[in-house]
Amino acid sequence: MSKLTHFDASGQAHMVDVGDKAETRRIAIAGGSIRMQPETLATIESGDTKKGDVLGIARIAAIQGSKRTAELIPLCHPIPLTKVGVVFTIDRALNSIHCQVTTETVGRTGVEMEALAATSIALLTIYDMCKAMDRGMIISDIRLLEKQGGKSGHWQAID
Repeated sequence: MSKLTHFDASGQAHMVDVGDKAETRRIAIAGGSIRMQPETLATIESGDTKKGDVLGIARIAAIQGSKRTAELIPLCHPIPLTKVGVVFTIDRALNSIHCQVTTETVGRTGVEMEALAATSIALLTIYDMCKAMDRGMIISDIRLLEKQGGKSGHWQAID
């Protein structure tokens, strides 16, 4: 395992210096799921929730969350995002909604944390909007699926 970069030589936490790194196009894709009762999923699909368009609002929440990642994660750099894409897939067989977020920038550090934060916020928004119907929803499998750019190049999760 490589050296932990968020600690200095004396073990103190610090924000990594990225000033000397080259600016490159960087992309990260993260995903996760929320499982629920079949009735809850059907209500989301039909658009009959009292709070409105659940997936539309969760999409906006994901985008907003990606832009605020540095405010939530203490040692994360603020990043000027150039693109954020959010895709929801309904899985009736598993009574789940899968969320995939793609974040992009041209910069000196990666956008993995923004993709992961956005995925988490999207799924939490779905939970928040539907908790009155189903408090037992399960958010799971939030993880980095792929990253491109930077010194370490291309990485893809193995399923």
